[in-house]
Amino acid sequence: MSRGAWFILARRPLRRAWALAALALSACGLTARCAPQGLDDASMRALYAQPASAPDRPLRVFHLGHSLVGRDMPEMLRQLADAAMGPGHDHASQLGWGTSLREHWEPDLPINGFETENAHPRFRPAAEALAGGGYDAVVLTEMVEIRDAIRWHDSWDYLRRWAALAWQGNPDARVCLYETWPARDRDEAAWLARLDADPDEFWRGRILRPALAALRDQGIERPICVIPAGSALAILDRLLRDEGPADGLRRAGDLFSDDIHLNDQGNYMMALIHFAVLYGRDPRGLPRALRKADGAPAHAPGPAAAALMQRAAWLAVLGDPLTGLRPEAAR
Repeated sequence: MSRGAWFILARRPLRRAWALAALALSACGLTARCAPQGLDDASMRALYAQPASAPDRPLRVFHLGHSLVGRDMPEMLRQLADAAMGPGHDHASQLGWGTSLREHWEPDLPINGFETENAHPRFRPAAEALAGGGYDAVVLTEMVEIRDAIRWHDSWDYLRRWAALAWQGNPDARVCLYETWPARDRDEAAWLARLDADPDEFWRGRILRPALAALRDQGIERPICVIPAGSALAILDRLLRDEGPADGLRRAGDLFSDDIHLNDQGNYMMALIHFAVLYGRDPRGLPRALRKADGAPAHAPGPAAAALMQRAAWLAVLGDPLTGLRPEAAR
């Protein structure tokens, strides 16, 4: 049923049968597909027990998402990788404005901002790119507000679909879920609490675990690594509160240009986290003066702020078993 048809029906008087159907839809989303029971803790530990091997060469990475991915962060990641691994890191993307994994997948659903966000040389049509198998890593993210994505866009199911397509194209590809953050509001304490709570409750509990269970039902038992961006922001904020400001950086909120989007320094930190997960290497000591996707110099963090962001990113990655890394990976 299209969204337009749903709104038309919703305006009509509902008989008992329609009322029951509406309750089912509110519980499972517009498509009425309830998520399967997610993998339990023991199954998760077994699935992620084998640490990922750190690549010994530059990677080709595909990013699927929206403005919290953007153009600048993947380009900053390329520069960090080139500094650490030598030239050769490559990337492509398909983006939209607040676009869900479902909207990227379904050809009859619009992707808001598609022409604007993909008017650059790094754009590749996502389904074609992944099916072609030319990427070593595929980084997927969901729209936010994450609770709305889960309720209305079957996030677990479309994570499963995109992961299966990536592995169909390249069985050796590493598939990752980029966990972003909720919008900031006036209640800073409530926002920080969500940075701590949302990963387990929503990103993993209601998206990742059910997706992995559904993949297992298909005969695919492979981990989807996590890029814990929201958790890293929470760690950075605690470090700043404990140790004091660094080069004018006082709290995690200073990395934002508005209530949801990052500024240059925020994109730098996200690039650090992506680097740490995808390359399995400590980002401490990497360059801090980078360029944006259009070639303009990014507003670089000062040396103390950059060092603190690098430390926070590495702590977040090493402290999370779903990244596929272990503390012994520290160098």
